[in-house]
Amino acid sequence: MELSLFLSMLGFLWVAAITPGPNNMLLTTSGANFGFMRSLWLMIGIMLGMQSIMLLVAFGVGGLILIYPSLHLILKILGSLYLLWLAWKVATAAYEKLETDVAPPKPIRLYQGWLLQFLNPKAWLMGLGAVASFSLEGERYNNSILAIAFGLLLVNIVAGVIWLGFGTVIGRLLRSKKAWVIFNVSMGLLTAACVLLIWH
Repeated sequence: MELSLFLSMLGFLWVAAITPGPNNMLLTTSGANFGFMRSLWLMIGIMLGMQSIMLLVAFGVGGLILIYPSLHLILKILGSLYLLWLAWKVATAAYEKLETDVAPPKPIRLYQGWLLQFLNPKAWLMGLGAVASFSLEGERYNNSILAIAFGLLLVNIVAGVIWLGFGTVIGRLLRSKKAWVIFNVSMGLLTAACVLLIWH
């Protein structure tokens, strides 16, 4: 893949990765509630999910969504329900003091971040857009898919670290239970509002 095409692709992927959405809302919330290191599994799950979707699209499964529009509707419904469930978990997360004898609550796990991507129509459309716009024909196809996968990994790492870091800083500012609850409810509502983006 030529450098100019690769940079153009990075621009496309960067805009999709850094803008607010379900992934970034969850990373911010997890960073605030559990800290940077304990939230890395969520970030890795999101990245693996995005890679999985892109590869499924690249090797034909994504074409089924274009052929059978009803699959897209089912994906939207399942994605909306899953996001609302995650939003509820975020909004009702327990207040956690740093000095406590009680076992700390568990952050969102790797498989949950991975699963979210499969139920996220925006992730499928991002994969379809990247493969349709930036893959090359013939013998260069596989190499171009590797370049897209690398670009996707790159932007997801940078965007994920930014949103996780942002959440971690916010978490250090939340010293009272009231501030903690307000933040979690707000982030839960923002995550739930991402359902509207799915149906737009």
